[in-house]
This record gives sequence, C-alpha cells and structure tokens, in this order.
Amino acid sequence: MPNNISDVIEQYLKRILEESGLGVVEIQRSELAELFHCVPSQINYVISTRFTTDHGYVVESKRGGGGYIRIREIKLDPEHTLLQLLRNWSPEMSQSGAEALLERLMREHWITHREAVLLNNMLRREVLNVDLPLRDRLRARLLFAAIQVLATHEE
Repeated sequence: MPNNISDVIEQYLKRILEESGLGVVEIQRSELAELFHCVPSQINYVISTRFTTDHGYVVESKRGGGGYIRIREIKLDPEHTLLQLLRNWSPEMSQSGAEALLERLMREHWITHREAVLLNNMLRREVLNVDLPLRDRLRARLLFAAIQVLATHEE
C-alpha cells in the first residue's frame, strides 16, 4: 500500500506504462497534478527521483503549451545485460542506487523477489557499518560480485 502521494503517483505511472504495452507513456504534467490534487513540482519530483536511468527509464520533456513528459522504459538486452552492467560499473554505489538497480533486475526477471530482498538487506547502511565513502565502495564491490555470479552461472 502506498505511503504517500509520491508512491501513489509512481505506481500510477508504472501501471499506465505497463498497460501501454509499448513501454512508453506520454503525460501532461498539469493534468497529472490535477488528477492527484498536487502541485506540478510534486510530479517533477516523482519523475526525477523514481524514473531515472538507474531505475531503467529515460525521460524526455517538452515545455510550453503543448508540452509533455514522455517516460520510456529501457529494456535490457538479455544477451549482454549483466556483462554490460559489469563493464560500466561504478566504484561507488549509494544505497538508493543499489535499491534501484536491484528493483530493475527483479522487474526484468534477472533475480527473484527473494534474491532482491536478500541483497538489499545485505547492502543497507546499517549492515555496512563503516563511514562514507568506504561504505559506498564496499556496497559497489559486493553487488558487483553478486552480479558477476549472475552473469556467469546459469540456473
């Protein structure tokens, strides 16, 4: 159950993206704000924090009278996805970045819900109880090792 308006807006956008069947949706910021009885900046916040490339989305926008926001889901190439992730790996990863990546891997059926929960819990700041930036480096290395296993071992 959504906790706040941002969660509600995010779930709504994800649902209409899925229902489109094309992995793309075009919306009017003002219409969406009116639908959810919020200010347009709330829509901007949800899109800029929950529909990023880390989460597997590309957002295009056009301002003005006929302006729109287009959200496109990035589908990972099943042949090269995990290897491509490993090649472009960052030496540091925030907790929110790790959560976004795990959500994406789960959504695209690379990992199960259980595996995502397990990895998320292992990578929490309370578990990796060291100071920054060491914590973000450790999180990146642990997740890198897990994805290496996924990329090189078939079920």
